Amino acid sequence: MSDIQRCDAVVIGAGFAGMYALHRLRDDLGLRVRVFERGTDVGGTWYWNRYPGARCDVESMYYSYSFSAELEQEWEWSELYPAQPEILAYANHVADRFDLRADIAFETSVESAEFDEGALEWIVRTDRGETVAARFLITAVGCLSASRIPPFPGLDSFAGEIYHTGEWPHEGVDFSGKRVAVVGTGSSGLQVIPKIAEQAEHLTVFQRTPAFSLPARNRPLGAQEVAEFKADYPARRAAARMAPSGVPGIPPVGSALSVTDEQREQLLTERWNRGGTSFMRVFNDTVVNLDANEFSAEFVRERIRDIVDDPATADKLIPRGYPIGAKRICLDTDYWVTFNRDNVDLVSVRDTPIEEITAAGLRVGDTEYAVDVIVFATGYDAMTGPLNAIDIRGADGVALRETWAAGPRTYLGIATAGFPNLFMLTAPGSPSVLVNVIISIEQHVDWVADTLTHMRENGYSRIEAVLDAQDRWVEHVNEAASRTLFLQGNSWYLGANVPGKPRVFMPYVGGAGPYRKICDEVAADGYRGFTLSAANPESATSGRAVDVPAGN
Repeated sequence: MSDIQRCDAVVIGAGFAGMYALHRLRDDLGLRVRVFERGTDVGGTWYWNRYPGARCDVESMYYSYSFSAELEQEWEWSELYPAQPEILAYANHVADRFDLRADIAFETSVESAEFDEGALEWIVRTDRGETVAARFLITAVGCLSASRIPPFPGLDSFAGEIYHTGEWPHEGVDFSGKRVAVVGTGSSGLQVIPKIAEQAEHLTVFQRTPAFSLPARNRPLGAQEVAEFKADYPARRAAARMAPSGVPGIPPVGSALSVTDEQREQLLTERWNRGGTSFMRVFNDTVVNLDANEFSAEFVRERIRDIVDDPATADKLIPRGYPIGAKRICLDTDYWVTFNRDNVDLVSVRDTPIEEITAAGLRVGDTEYAVDVIVFATGYDAMTGPLNAIDIRGADGVALRETWAAGPRTYLGIATAGFPNLFMLTAPGSPSVLVNVIISIEQHVDWVADTLTHMRENGYSRIEAVLDAQDRWVEHVNEAASRTLFLQGNSWYLGANVPGKPRVFMPYVGGAGPYRKICDEVAADGYRGFTLSAANPESATSGRAVDVPAGN
């Protein structure tokens, strides 16, 4: 093992969160920072998810950093919704422009991190035999980075090619002349299926749960609209930071129950034709009132019946049994129309699941489907999976995965009691996956940077969430979720896609803007809910528990 190296902060991950954390802590605060990244380059989600059709569901002009006015002006987005290659090119541009790679160790995974109470530092060990000691540990591991293939019997026996959308080969995959199976119809599945259908000899889609999807209506960006957007960037960014979704939008018209049937149909049609997720925000009660929700859900079901030629196939594709939006809402381009192609079949595995993978393909009941390629679009062990993959041990030596055995518990989705000087970016208990994640990333990193500055200016060397404050925050997160329809969908938000994983609604539904206000109030009130101390324990100041807001 090599000698222990020392720095001020270790950051795990070089996606958008890790890159911005490095920039803020190194370039603005002057800290010595080491970043460890398991990939060969920057980009995080957009480094790994290279499957055909991979695209962001947040508009490109908002799915970008706001910390540099020069960066905002110089980068040119080409489409309303950016595709993976363009987002990755942007990440590489940022890394080049701010010389970030100089402090990033690539092809390096963090295996363990243990807090040394006596030295007040984290001891971080990697799979390359490095040991690094740092005062602060910052996890930027992403919410959707622990890809998962269900443990189907016979998986190793398959004689063909197997891929997961979240770990796509850099050189791409040629499906020409091949029989392909896609397992999974979540967001990745809906994006990759139309693209594979265009190339494969035959495509069989294996669907367990039909998804609600909205048309993206993607298009090239015009030079004039880009120029107008850039000229108004400061105001647009300010609005985005305080918007519930992290993207400014058209205000809802009110309750879905307060308008006539004709008005409701017209409003939903207008948003459907407009494209994007604003369809979900036509009314202010779509995600909290089941009767209101059903109007939007049935509108989408009718569109499926209109688009898909074969009534039996359309019926299989229609989502039932959960409210629209309770699972992640998808955006698609030509998803449903793909099932009108002669070379595409749909197999429902809800009632008769995939029993095994054979040498030739997949067996469902008594039927074996022979294929040359299996593409798993089966998602991730979301939010907690990437953190639990690392042996993180706090001040008492207890592992984070043990502390979270019954479900994740955080304070503000950024810290957890018993783990001093650990900051988790976009972790459970924060808005993260429910909003424009770039907004969440910048807010979290800026809050951490301000906290470290406060500690340095006041002689503090240790910060830890107070257990009582954490309990109150978890209670608030749960109570906020209980007022919505999110709990009525067996989604990865709840960990329902991973057998044995505790059913806990992990993100915070309160919205990006309201959450920002809470975090700012905590800091302004002397970091209420945290204990701050210097190397001398007698100088500790213990924060009061957070007074959670009454509403969202």
